[in-house]
Amino acid sequence: MSEQQSNRAADTAGVIAPPPLIALATLLAALGMDWLYPLSVLGSYFTWTVRLLLGGALLAAGGTLAVIAERTFRRIGTNVPPWQPTLALATGGIYRWLRNPMYVGSALMLAGIGIALGSEWMLILLIPAWLLLHYGVVLREERYLEAKFGDDYRRYKASVPRYGWPM
Repeated sequence: MSEQQSNRAADTAGVIAPPPLIALATLLAALGMDWLYPLSVLGSYFTWTVRLLLGGALLAAGGTLAVIAERTFRRIGTNVPPWQPTLALATGGIYRWLRNPMYVGSALMLAGIGIALGSEWMLILLIPAWLLLHYGVVLREERYLEAKFGDDYRRYKASVPRYGWPM
């Protein structure tokens, strides 16, 4: 590995997997489980119309959140993928209310798809996917950002909740 490649690798969060890949794997695994072992609980409690409306609302809200967050990153001139170096700290716009709007958005989208399709497996598999995202991506990003931006990131982290609710 060249020195330039080594420096580039050192200037990343070292995430366990690309977050979109985690979401896609969750989606595909849930659809596979629905096919192999259908549970059909949501369909017995909620009509197709109710599931479609609620799921569509969650999907739209999550997509909107993710797009707004991505546009904020592009506006301030930093990389969107977490496996690339962070060039600037996003603290304005949606980032004033939550530190991880793209990840919250993707979880809302998966939940929306799960509800709309009546996929209990999607909702069940969202739990391990969220844990993988939290421990394998978010916490690694936080360590990286704290090392890179120091007190600026620590102040931001102390004032803005990770996922939009205080923890």
